[in-house]
Amino acid sequence: MNQDNKYKAEHSLPLEDRFWTRRQFLQRAGMGFGALSLATLFGNELFAPAARAMEAEATLLPKTPPFPAKARRVVHIFAQGAPSHVDTWDPKPSLAKYDGQPLPGMDGVAMGSPFKFSPKGRSGIEVSEVFPQLGELADDLCVVRSMYTDIPAHEVATIMMNTGSRLVRPSVGSWVLYGLGSENQNMPGFISLRPGGAPPGGTSNWQSAFLPGIYQGVSINTKVPTLNQLIENIRNPVTPLAEQRRQLDLVHKLNELQSQNLQKDAQLESRLEAFEMAFKMQTEATDAFDLNKEPQSVRDTYGRSAQGNQLLIARRLIERGVRFVQVWAGGWDHHQDLEERLPERARDIDQPLAAFIRDLKQRSLFDETLIVWGGEFGRKPTRDRNGGENPGRDHNSKAFSTVLAGGGVRGGMVYGATDEFGAAAIENKVHVHDLHATILALLGFDHKQLTYRYNGRDFRLTETAGEVMHPVLA
Repeated sequence: MNQDNKYKAEHSLPLEDRFWTRRQFLQRAGMGFGALSLATLFGNELFAPAARAMEAEATLLPKTPPFPAKARRVVHIFAQGAPSHVDTWDPKPSLAKYDGQPLPGMDGVAMGSPFKFSPKGRSGIEVSEVFPQLGELADDLCVVRSMYTDIPAHEVATIMMNTGSRLVRPSVGSWVLYGLGSENQNMPGFISLRPGGAPPGGTSNWQSAFLPGIYQGVSINTKVPTLNQLIENIRNPVTPLAEQRRQLDLVHKLNELQSQNLQKDAQLESRLEAFEMAFKMQTEATDAFDLNKEPQSVRDTYGRSAQGNQLLIARRLIERGVRFVQVWAGGWDHHQDLEERLPERARDIDQPLAAFIRDLKQRSLFDETLIVWGGEFGRKPTRDRNGGENPGRDHNSKAFSTVLAGGGVRGGMVYGATDEFGAAAIENKVHVHDLHATILALLGFDHKQLTYRYNGRDFRLTETAGEVMHPVLA
């Protein structure tokens, strides 16, 4: 027997195994039939757990949270770039005392803050001089001084702050929209306002990930000069509204017909929802983003700046029932020239945010709107070696500050503390998961119970951690 024939003989099925009796067939296939029977009991759960999540009915209709809610909406002002806490909200006199000297257990030398802190309001919260107008509102603010996160890298920490994970996960806004729905069916329930290009992490910061696509944030570039560019391609210049409505109705009918025989396609459903939302937005969205409809006095109060326009748009959005508004307020990455650059950046947000808070109060929206201001991590108490004669501060994941206001938060209080130099949180430490758990609690949810089943297990915003900051709740 040659080598090829020998190989075939050794690796071919023997003749006696090529034929099965009926008894042998049932013996060998019995487990397969049993599995098929079991599948009928479990439905799609046994073989395709993801299909269950894809087929879950998603809606933007308003929902009642399981627990009494103190807030109905959230405005997250994200100070991307990581503000220096020891120069804004967390005074450290010891840094001035050791300025220019080595600090125990740290590389480099101490850098005392060039900015003065002074007590503000009846509460006496110490606020940096870079925030003169916000300082006047100290009694409305809750300053959390003991924040910390996992990794001091901008992109990773930015995504972590906005999604609660370093992986591909739904954003905070998507979870809020999933839990509460929207108060306005003609507007997106989650809108992200960004001043120009994509931030670190890009669309990951407002994505819905495995949640249905209707919970994804709509990103708006507020830097463009005209209203038509701001919400580009919303209006159809050729087809009138009535004809658009007929076209959409036809597409929905065709989709229902194919869904009777085939499993619904999650991406197709999301695309149809996007078309439907775009149609509805043609009238209401253009009105919401048109700042020319605001009195000149109001626009002057917010300031004629990019940040002022963003926060004025945010107020107009929440008035119209938008559930979650994300405002990007970056530019805080100060490795050098901190003494000159930090006050400039603080000035950009100080007047608009103070005006926003006062405006919400005047319109009786403050108590139902949770405001969150903060970055992705903090800064070291030592000088950045790359700063030269005009130093700044390097990244620090062990300590930073976040400011909360409105929406059931106790004003005029400081929560948590860092060590004497501001290097690390030591008292009532607050991880990003704890912040997210507190946000959900204010909206009427137990963060451990707000879950979504995907790939055979229940996911939640806070993963397997998170504790509510109960002392900050009013």
